[in-house]
Parts: sequence; C-alpha cells; structure tokens
Amino acid sequence: MTYTFKEDKQIDKEALKSLYEDVEWFAYTRDLDGLADALVQSLYVLSVWDNEELIGLVRVVGDGLTIIYIQDILVLNSRRNQGLASEMMHRVLEKYNDVRQKVLLTEEAADVRHFYEKNGFQSCDKGSLVAFAKLG
Repeated sequence: MTYTFKEDKQIDKEALKSLYEDVEWFAYTRDLDGLADALVQSLYVLSVWDNEELIGLVRVVGDGLTIIYIQDILVLNSRRNQGLASEMMHRVLEKYNDVRQKVLLTEEAADVRHFYEKNGFQSCDKGSLVAFAKLG
C-alpha cells in the first residue's frame, strides 16, 4: 500500500478529530481549535495519508537545535502494526539527527516501551510515567 507523507501544519479539524478520537485522546478533541493551533505552533508536524484519510501523525516541539520533544505520535487503530509509526519516528530522528536531546513522555505499557526502545530511546522510569531520551 502506498501512503502519502506530508509536512504540513495546517490539517483539517475534522480529520484531526477523527484520528485523535480513534486513539481515544479525547482531551485533545475537546478543543479542536486549540489542537489545530498547537499543530501550527509546533516545530514540525508529519502526517500520513491514505488518499484523503488522515491515518497517522507525529508532532514535534522544541528549538530544533539542542532539544526536540516528541509530543504526539499516533496511528489509526486499524492501521497499526504496519510500520507507520516507526517510519514517522525514523523521519523525525533523521531530520533532527544533529539535535543532542530527543525526549518524549508517555504512559507505561509493554508495547509502548518496546516501540520506543526499538527506535533507540532509553527508559528513565520514574513514578507512573515513563520518560525516554535519546542523547547523541
């Protein structure tokens, strides 16, 4: 299957709502205007499309020189385990290869831990959340 990757921060709010609600990130969809503004204000946004359907997205914040923070990475449930999240992560890490600190914060789950560790992140276990950082 061929997908289209886009580096565009302007994404239709209904497409965002569909994706974020599919992965049950309802806190974002309570304020679609705020979510759309957050994308525009982000350092980098990469989305994945199957024709006109938004099926994945990664959002990066930071200065892009010394630190990036991977804020969101999500893929429609029906499109998981097809390598899309890994491909988005690869493109982000390649784009910001020279940035020393690559950070994200996520909830603890075995599949989540496995995904980030296979993408080169190291766990910094503290409390009920897990922080991952890739230095170098």
